[in-house]
Amino acid sequence: SPLVSRKEKARKFVGLLRRDLNSLRKGDYVVHEEYGIGRFLGMQKLKIIDSTQECVKIEYADGDMLYVNIDYVGRLQRYASEDGFNPKLSKLGGADWQLMKTRAKGKLKDIAKDLIKLYADRKKSKGFTFQKDSIWQHELEASFVYEDTPDQSRATSEIKKDMESDNPMDRLLCGDVGFGKTEVAVRAAFKAVMSGKQVAVLVPTTILAEQHYNTFRDRLAEYAARVEVLSRFRKKSEQKVILQKLEKGDVDIVIGTHRLLSGDAKFHDLGLLIVDEEHRFGVEAKEKIRQLRANVDTLYMTATPIPRTLYMSLSSAMDISILQTPPANRLPIDTYIINFDGKLIQSVIERELGRGGQVYIVSDTVKDLNKLADFVQRRVPGAKAGVIHGKMKATEIERTMVHFLEKKLNILIATKIIESGIDIPSVNTLIVNNADRFGLAELYQIRGRIGRSNVQAYAYLIAKQFSYLTRDAVRRLTAIEEFSELGSGFNLAMRDLEIRGAGNVLGREQSGFINNLGFEMYNKVLEEAVAEAKFEENLTEQLDTLTRRKVEPQVTADVDAYIPDDYVSLDADRFDFYKRLSRAAMAAEVDDIRAEMLDRFGKIPEQADNLFKLIKLKIGLEPLRIPKVEMKAATVDIILPSDDHEFYKEIFPLMMNALDRIGDIKYRVTQENANAKVEVKFVSGGSESEGAKIDRLERLVEVLKII
Repeated sequence: SPLVSRKEKARKFVGLLRRDLNSLRKGDYVVHEEYGIGRFLGMQKLKIIDSTQECVKIEYADGDMLYVNIDYVGRLQRYASEDGFNPKLSKLGGADWQLMKTRAKGKLKDIAKDLIKLYADRKKSKGFTFQKDSIWQHELEASFVYEDTPDQSRATSEIKKDMESDNPMDRLLCGDVGFGKTEVAVRAAFKAVMSGKQVAVLVPTTILAEQHYNTFRDRLAEYAARVEVLSRFRKKSEQKVILQKLEKGDVDIVIGTHRLLSGDAKFHDLGLLIVDEEHRFGVEAKEKIRQLRANVDTLYMTATPIPRTLYMSLSSAMDISILQTPPANRLPIDTYIINFDGKLIQSVIERELGRGGQVYIVSDTVKDLNKLADFVQRRVPGAKAGVIHGKMKATEIERTMVHFLEKKLNILIATKIIESGIDIPSVNTLIVNNADRFGLAELYQIRGRIGRSNVQAYAYLIAKQFSYLTRDAVRRLTAIEEFSELGSGFNLAMRDLEIRGAGNVLGREQSGFINNLGFEMYNKVLEEAVAEAKFEENLTEQLDTLTRRKVEPQVTADVDAYIPDDYVSLDADRFDFYKRLSRAAMAAEVDDIRAEMLDRFGKIPEQADNLFKLIKLKIGLEPLRIPKVEMKAATVDIILPSDDHEFYKEIFPLMMNALDRIGDIKYRVTQENANAKVEVKFVSGGSESEGAKIDRLERLVEVLKII
């Protein structure tokens, strides 16, 4: 932006970088799988046997401390919950944490079973089989002015396949703001019309109904599809005529608010129901939706990103299509946090009006709207401003919106009423007053109303000086500013967005579990609950896939294996590297992390190199289901699993044969308590340097990996 240079922006927010927003800081809450919620107190080096390793120090209730070895750092997760919720620290050694997890899993399993049962019943029931794509369908899709993203093509294909089957469709279409959900819905609706069926598009707000009506009508204008809208913007007499046409079959597509769910709305032959943002409808409306969709193909749409873990957990219990790729030629929105500055705001508005565009000004309260309108009229001579908010009469809102759509007004001053669905490509500047009072999800959705074309868009978030704001407010604002890339709703550390996604699919009461467990642990428990529910509902292919416990081997050696703090100075950065390494599933991932560290911090010290090698050895051992390998000097102890009949039947004999082929070792099998172990001794001597020790261990693991 010519108004706030990149250099000024970087200088202004030094110290509030993405790293600081996403990485742990001392005092932040963390969750350990087994011990519960604690407080992160940084990293601490400890001497373990003859080597130095780094541990994570965590404080629990009553001042108890837990030191987590880097081998087990994967069992730690950042605690994330709804904005502003502060959890209670768990008690080390107490049963409360396990009870809470068990209770949550039981509830989630019930929900998962219901979902699975509904899904199975739906698949058994018979619905209408829509015809294959007509020549008109191909023509409509070819007339779309933008090229489809790969995700749009895949989602369209999945929806058509559902419609052409004889089972009623029940699919959730989830896409970030501006990623083309409506275009996919238009295609599905047209396909239904081509098969002689009616379509109902149900939306939560009157403004969104008008927006969809304009979109559907414009896209289908050449194809004689009869599109109508039912909302409070239509007079009673007009509504009556539309309802009569609907019952006779003289309307193909009807778009409406909950008005569509009233008793006098009767369809001639409904074939497809499209529900936009279902979570915003009340309980009574949802019940009516259920009755309406009994044997009708149903497509739900939501702009709230669903986290990948939630998606993976539920993908076999419901049909989900995700739009995650930004449209071509769409530019990221330049986002700036500013203090109230009359001159700057004036020049921002004048620049947008000067290029023939329009402006949104959003405030958190109705009483501020008229003050803002007065300010704009006084400071910007070419301004033609309109005001809308939810307390106005429907006719006034409609009149103002129509004038704005027709460009008779060039500035719209509103409350967050514009958050959902008003898509006007000519609006490419957004000013949010009192931005610190908005939630992160609200800011994200409001910002998604601009930048809907290939024109550069700008968002200005007006807030108090950071020193006057709470830490949470600062993190919200800096997060929305940092993450301006398209589609970042899926990648942000914006837990309230993700939590809303969980609420959309599983019900809003989930927030209690999320607050008690933390969001990442909630997802892990959900995954386990869905897997168990699937097994109990006899929907798994094999018992094996669910019951076989995945073994995560521990590899220890008497070498220093850690990231030195004089190399990577911030605890948060080191913790981040340890966490990513503990979660790496392939050696290539470890190589990528190593390359990143080399690029960011320079030549890698021996201790960190040892750590990378040990992590790769651990990954190599995973398929063998060996729980632990310990190396001291020239001796390696391979601890064998205590209760794994398949291991002793299939893997153990091959392991013995492999060890027989190594010339410079002696080995013996011994029993120690519940575990057997293979004690391997290298007899060729050689260097006792740390590098030589790891080389021996690598050679041994390479031989074992072959089996």
